[in-house]
Parts: sequence; C-alpha cells; structure tokens
Amino acid sequence: MNLVESFSEFKAGKNIDRPTMVRVLEDVFRTLIKKKYGSDDNFDVIVNTQNGDLEMWRIRSIVPDGEVTDEMGQISATEAKAIDADYDVGDECYEQLTLEEFGRRSIMAARQTLISRIMDLEKDEVYKKYVERLGEIVVGEVSQIMKKEVLILDDATGNELVLPRTEMIKGDFVRKGDMIRAVIKKVEMRNNVPHIIISRTDNLFLEKLLEQEVPEIEDGLITIKRIVRLPGERAKVAVESYDDRIDPVGACVGMKGSRIHGIVRELKNENIDIINYTTNTSLYIQRALTPAKVSSINLDDNQKRAAVFLKPDQVSLAIGKGGSNIKLAGKLVDYEIDVYRDSDEAEVDDVELEEFSDEIDEWIITELKNIGCDTARSVLNLSKEELLRRTDLEEETIDEVLGILAAEFED
Repeated sequence: MNLVESFSEFKAGKNIDRPTMVRVLEDVFRTLIKKKYGSDDNFDVIVNTQNGDLEMWRIRSIVPDGEVTDEMGQISATEAKAIDADYDVGDECYEQLTLEEFGRRSIMAARQTLISRIMDLEKDEVYKKYVERLGEIVVGEVSQIMKKEVLILDDATGNELVLPRTEMIKGDFVRKGDMIRAVIKKVEMRNNVPHIIISRTDNLFLEKLLEQEVPEIEDGLITIKRIVRLPGERAKVAVESYDDRIDPVGACVGMKGSRIHGIVRELKNENIDIINYTTNTSLYIQRALTPAKVSSINLDDNQKRAAVFLKPDQVSLAIGKGGSNIKLAGKLVDYEIDVYRDSDEAEVDDVELEEFSDEIDEWIITELKNIGCDTARSVLNLSKEELLRRTDLEEETIDEVLGILAAEFED
C-alpha cells in the first residue's frame, strides 16, 4: 500500500502544474505527520515529481544523554548514534521515516485525501482554462442527447461541454457522433464541478464566425459595431472600416458571397444583412431596413421613434417575414420604427390582398406575395400567362383570383 502510487496514478494526463502538485503532496504528508506526532515543525517532506519518489525526514538536535528537554526537537546522543554512528552532540540528526510507520488506516485515509485533492485541482484547472477561453469558438462531438441539453466532447481537450436546447438554432438537428461548432458563453461551478455552457444563438457566435472568415476583422481594420439576431432566421451586422480603402461590407461578404456563404450554412440559412455603420441616424435606419428602399424618414429623437415612408411594393420587404426585418432594424439602430405606405394618387384605390382572405385562401395569397404582389392592382397588372409562369398556381385558380380582384374595382 504505497501512498505515492496515487501520485503516479493521477499525474498522467493531468494538466496540473508541478509546483501545485508538489504542494498538495506535501500538505497530505504533513497532515499524516501531524496526526502521528502532533506537529510537523521538525520534519522535511521531499517529493520528486519526476519519478514520484517521496522522502520524509525527522530533524532533531543531538544533546548529551539525560539532557533531552524537548522530545520533538531533541534526541539523545545514544539514540542518534543508533541511527548513524558518526553523529556527535551538537549535530542535527536526520532520521528517515517510512510510510509503514504510520499504520494502514492512516495511509488509507491519506490516500483518499490525496485522490480528492488532485481531483479538485483538476476541476479548478478545467474551470480556469475555460474562463480564459470565454467567447472562443469550440468544435466538439455530440456524445449524449437529452431532453433539455446536448452534451458535447471538446475536440481539443476531451472535456464535456453543455449545449442547452435554448442555445440551439431552430434548424439544429443533431445525432450522436455529429461534429458541432459553438461559442463558449458561460463557465460556472455547480456542486464543485465545472459546467461549460456553449451557444449557437448568442450574437458572439456570429461575431466569431465573421472573425474567422474575414481577416480584416481579426486584423482590426474592420470593426463590428453591433449584431442583432433572430437565430436561424435573420441577422443584421453593422460594420465600420477605419481605412478608407477598405469597403467593410464588401470585405465581409467576399467575392460573390464567398465569405458569408459558409457562415449562412453554419447558421442553418440564417439571412445575414451586412450594413455600413454611420452616426447619421436617418441613413443608419435606411440601411438597417435593407432590402427595402425607403422614400423618406421623420425622426423623433426625444422619443427615439422613426416614421418611415415607403412605396407600397417596399412595405412587405421592410416588415419581413413575421415582422423579422423591422424588428431587427429597430434593435440595431435602437429606435422604434413605424412603417407607413407612401400616398400615391395612382394607387389610392388599391386594396391589400389580405382584404380578400374571406374569398381567397391564405396559401394562395402567400403564393402571390412571394412574387411581390401584395395588393389587388399589383396582381391585375400581370398577365395570366406571367402569373402561371411565376407561381405554382393552377390556371383555374388564377382565373378565379383575377375574377374576384377585378370585381372589386368594377363595383
């Protein structure tokens, strides 16, 4: 039952630095000495981290026989000579101790203490290392899929990472063994166990993906001013360049979208709008509402509200699917944006397609909106042939729709 074997068992593969390991071992053995002798004041503990050797020495001053007044710090000449014949009065006597002298129960207790201390040290090391890596992207293998979270094994360290379902993109469907990328969002200790929380929905994930793909961001030539996201649906990124020769939007998108395409795929086809940051609020809002083209803007800086006027065919673009575009634009510029349809005399008597929802099925209205027709006149302005070519609607359905819409204006 060699206590030092415990050291050899645990030091392999552990990322604990040697001085710390030596300190722990010394503490454990000194505790063993204190229990047996009541104090460790006159003892030396020497640990060799290379081979795991341990030496424990008891050091006492040699005094003439019969003059020992301090059992812990002194030894009689006769006893000292029994240890080494060359010792004389006045010398310091070094007596080597063996583990066996402490008894089996004490050794077992010390071994458990050593194991516990080393495991705690390892946990602390894991915690510290991941705290230093907060905000970094990690790649790992899906090891376990649970109801509320997915466990990932860090490809670089083998440590377990936690990807909560709430930090996953809607389109994320993972299987055991899949490789997945995410950003380290939070590191915390729970019941003395490090929990490394990773995320794919955090804005920082998109920021780090952009850094990886766009060297100018990593080099500091382009700065990401702000990111807003509806993970898996849409994102808007405001960028700025400190070098007039660099177009920040072009650099982020890349030639023919080469840089942004990989990020879009990683984010399950999240639509990413890269826009030029500006301190001009009107221009910033105009850019934030991309892909819609804004006619005019009225600002109320006190209330942080903006009334945005658009041509009828730009309104749905500005609002976006489920209001996603206008919601993100408002977050990006930190203004509440109200969209108004530009009054155009030629279109005053036009009617929104939604007004016909009691006569035309919702899926047909959606199909027409998908080709840019959101009012009755915008549909009537297209020929039946073009409607057939551009939509998946049957000829009979188109005839019926055209009849309903035309009747509105005949009345």
